[in-house]
Amino acid sequence: MSVRTFARIALPLAAVASLSGCGVNTIPTKEEVAKARWADVESSYQRRADLIPNLVATVKGYAAQEKSVLVEVTNARARATSVTVDPTKLSDPSAVANFEQAQGALSSSLGRLLVSVEKYPDLKSNEQFLNLQSQIEGTENRINVSRRDYNEAVRDYNTTIRTFPAVIGAKVIYGSKPLQPFKATSAGAQNAPTVAF
Repeated sequence: MSVRTFARIALPLAAVASLSGCGVNTIPTKEEVAKARWADVESSYQRRADLIPNLVATVKGYAAQEKSVLVEVTNARARATSVTVDPTKLSDPSAVANFEQAQGALSSSLGRLLVSVEKYPDLKSNEQFLNLQSQIEGTENRINVSRRDYNEAVRDYNTTIRTFPAVIGAKVIYGSKPLQPFKATSAGAQNAPTVAF
C-alpha cells in the first residue's frame, strides 16, 4: 500500500474520529434529554394544578355531608341533656313529656346517623382526608424528583459543552450555551396550592 493510498484512507477516518470526539452527536442528545426533563417538571406542576383542587372539592363534599349529620346529632344531644326532670317532679306530665320529646329528637338524629353509617360503613371524609394528604405528598415528591432529574440533565449537558474535546463542537458547530438549572424562588417556591377548608 502506498503512502498516497494510506493518506486517502487515513484522512477521512481521522476526520470522523475527530468529529466524534467533539461531541457532534453527544451535545444535541444531552440537550434534548435536558429539555425532556424540563417537560417532566412542567408536567408534574400541571398534575398538581389539576389534581389538588379536585381532591379538595371531593373531601369538602364528604365532609359537608357528614358534618350536617354530626351537627344534627350534637345539637339534639345538647337539647336532650339540657332537659332534665327533677325527681320531685316526676308526677308532672309536662316535665316528663318535655324530657321524652328531647330524648326522642336525639333518638331520631341518632337514627339518621345510623342510616348514614349503614350507607357508609365508616365515615368517608376521614378516608378522603387521608387520600388528599397522600396525594399531596406524592405530588410534591414527583415535583421534587422531576426538578432533581432536570438539574442533573442540565449539569451533564453544561459539563459536556465546557469540557474538551466536546467544547470544540459545542462552540464551532452548535454555538451551545449553558442551560439554567431549576432554582426555587424564595417568594413562593413555585406556589404550592393552599389547601383550606
